[in-house]
Amino acid sequence: MTANTSHFDKVGGDQGVRKLVDRFYDLMNEREDVQVLRNLHAKSLKASRDKLYLFLSGWLGGPDLYIQKFGHPRLRQRHLPFKITSSERDQWVSCMNQALDEQVDDTMLRDSLKQSFFKVADHMRNTQD
Repeated sequence: MTANTSHFDKVGGDQGVRKLVDRFYDLMNEREDVQVLRNLHAKSLKASRDKLYLFLSGWLGGPDLYIQKFGHPRLRQRHLPFKITSSERDQWVSCMNQALDEQVDDTMLRDSLKQSFFKVADHMRNTQD
């Protein structure tokens, strides 16, 4: 792949993003250590899976599916109704890091994505510890 190849393409395009999102939410369902985070979500994770997939598609440099369907993401504003401390942030990051470890073979890409995801997750914090 060339230097101009998007992260979207590097993770496997549409199919790769879907696999990453599905693994992320599967981990959230399976891991007992992230149940505080899991309980912030609806019983069914289908809507969350779909929205994260749509968002990540554009965020990773692919089609801006989320913006086409819902407009600007306004991530922080959309997360304000939920109490998010560094604990919830760390649970989210832990699930995403594990999903990345399992789904993305390119070490440099994986490390770059982990750093970027942490920055976004940290920005979602809205409650002091």
